Amino acid sequence: MASAEGEAAVTGTQVSYIGKDCTTIPSFFAEKYGHQAKRLDLSFNLLRSVEGLEGFICLEELILDNNQLGNHITFPALPYLHTLTLNKNELTELDHLLDALASSAPALEYLSLLGNQACPNELVSTEKDEDDYQRYRYFVLNKLPNLKFLDTRKVTNKEREVASSRGAFMKVVKPKEIEVLSDTCSGSPDLPYTPLPSVSRDPANHRGAAGKCRYIYYGKHSEGNRFIRDDQL
Repeated sequence: MASAEGEAAVTGTQVSYIGKDCTTIPSFFAEKYGHQAKRLDLSFNLLRSVEGLEGFICLEELILDNNQLGNHITFPALPYLHTLTLNKNELTELDHLLDALASSAPALEYLSLLGNQACPNELVSTEKDEDDYQRYRYFVLNKLPNLKFLDTRKVTNKEREVASSRGAFMKVVKPKEIEVLSDTCSGSPDLPYTPLPSVSRDPANHRGAAGKCRYIYYGKHSEGNRFIRDDQL
């Protein structure tokens, strides 16, 4: 059975500190649990960094779901960490995170980033499709080629091949937001585009448009000049 030690629930090598609204990892954690914890669950808090993990040298699984961790998160050396979940945090881009994990967690095999803006699927936007998500997978696997599972899917051999050759170029870039002027500021009616002159847009009162051309065609092997000036008639 799980027993409470301090404010954490401990079961053997599993330590849970869930839903405590903490913004940082308590300073006593590493000293008290670091030597025994192989699985640490810090989900449903308000963490903005993981400072304090330095003493968890035996850590194999780390659960950080539903926190406020952002793009510049850094990790201490976690040589035995094979599972990391960062679902529903505040990650909007992946470069820094993936580089940090490649350096700090070389044994990582399972990673989940669902519910972050950096993970383009329908959990964060209905505008994202399967192609967006697949490009994201290629990009992550290019940075972390030892992964066996990413999010809820097993990594396939085909994904590894594509990620190795082209994954670095498949970063999903968030489009810049373009401010759309309101109708009161635009000053132009909401009409469908047409290349025709405005005088010919009314189908009930259609008139042709004509004009003079300033250029002469001098092709030697043509069937005749295409354009003739008035003074040549």
